[in-house]
Amino acid sequence: MLAFSLCLLFTHAAFAQQPPASGGLPPFTISLNPGSGQPQDVDTGIKILFVITLLTLAPSIILLMTCFTRIVIVLSFVRSALSLQGAPANQVLIGLSLFMTFFIMAPVWEAVDRDALKPYAAKQISADEALDRAAKPIRAFMLKQARPKDVELFASMAGLGPTAPDQLPMKVVIPGFIISELRTAFQMGFLIFVPFILIDLVVATVLMSLGMMMMPPMTISLPLKILLFVLVDGWSLIVRSLVQSFGI
Repeated sequence: MLAFSLCLLFTHAAFAQQPPASGGLPPFTISLNPGSGQPQDVDTGIKILFVITLLTLAPSIILLMTCFTRIVIVLSFVRSALSLQGAPANQVLIGLSLFMTFFIMAPVWEAVDRDALKPYAAKQISADEALDRAAKPIRAFMLKQARPKDVELFASMAGLGPTAPDQLPMKVVIPGFIISELRTAFQMGFLIFVPFILIDLVVATVLMSLGMMMMPPMTISLPLKILLFVLVDGWSLIVRSLVQSFGI
């Protein structure tokens, strides 16, 4: 991206001494040097740099505004509770989280496509109106999952008075939603840890009673944890609980 932006910024240097071909268009030039370019060129260059910077942050911003945060944290807790460091791998957990995010967020994406993207592509609404329409279903999803206490916290810090939920700015809704997702994910992670901690306690107690203090309890508890997780169909239970926690 940096190389692409530098190519755009210094295109005028490559074509400065080449006259346009007969009947062709003049070369596209952009310059960020206020002393050598036109004001509109400077403004265009700044916009390009801003868009490129925003594109680098867009994936993180979009993921934080969806259910991805809760899902990936809970799946990480499952792996930690099983005392497995590398299985499933990070790529597997992230891939499963992404596909579950697509499944859960499908109604929201359909609303955004129907109310904002298609009318904008048909040139029925402006870009600003399309952005406002696209924000409505996303805001509604985040407010449904966020705790009122967390949203009120950021609203009070922003100096907002009594405001209707659909009128709250995204700068208040997004951090409130993220804090709520972290709290919910840690609550679910605690409930996941409880049965596996009990297995560790039972195994450690049995080994102590048998006088086998030199044997690490993990040697016995790890296969028991995996066996219990498989017998109760753990992955189906975890996925079902995650999906149902979003009201689906």
